[in-house]
Amino acid sequence: MNKIIKVTARLLLGFIIYGLAIVVMIHANIGLSPWDVLHQGISLKTGLTMGQISIGVGVIIIIIDAFMGEGIGFATLGNVFLIGIFLDIFEGLNIVPYANNLFIGILMMLIGIVLAAIATVLYLKPALGSGPRDGLMLAINKRSSKSVGTIRTIIELTVLIVGWLLGGSVGIGTIISGFGLGYAIQIAFKISHIDSKSLTHQSVIESIKSLKNRNSIQVETCMEADEE
Repeated sequence: MNKIIKVTARLLLGFIIYGLAIVVMIHANIGLSPWDVLHQGISLKTGLTMGQISIGVGVIIIIIDAFMGEGIGFATLGNVFLIGIFLDIFEGLNIVPYANNLFIGILMMLIGIVLAAIATVLYLKPALGSGPRDGLMLAINKRSSKSVGTIRTIIELTVLIVGWLLGGSVGIGTIISGFGLGYAIQIAFKISHIDSKSLTHQSVIESIKSLKNRNSIQVETCMEADEE
């Protein structure tokens, strides 16, 4: 039970930090990160919040991940629904100031990138499912000779172009994030000793079976102890 609580707390902390990271990068005010350019572009066309769009895009990517063989775990579902919720919460609280000059903007963008890399490690390491966007990155990584950083960069440049065509905000921060986030995550993986190619995530069904087996073992142990 203690292990479950610790893992749940770790995942939740990762989602909270990622939601905060997105808000910090938005408020850097020097151009949005690639995915957020896409989210903002769709938001402008639909009138929905960026958090709501983030959830919707995440659901679509989950379907793609499933077809590519990436397990859909509890962390995957949490990533899709909770990051978008925390993003809207932090925006609503209005606790992150907007940068008022280029230097502060670049600094905030770099802080946001570091926070996003830390958050990614927090929710990926328990191997309970990757975030939908990370799952796409890892699925392609396992099928190619390209590094995680290179694949992440290619994906984010692609969504950047689509988001820009939809009217999303692009600037120097977009370039910094587009090239920096993938490599920041790669560095975070190395520091945390995570091998992305051998990382096997536990699906929701596998997690439920594991919990059932663990409970069965505990019940049998208690029964044997009572008999003695």
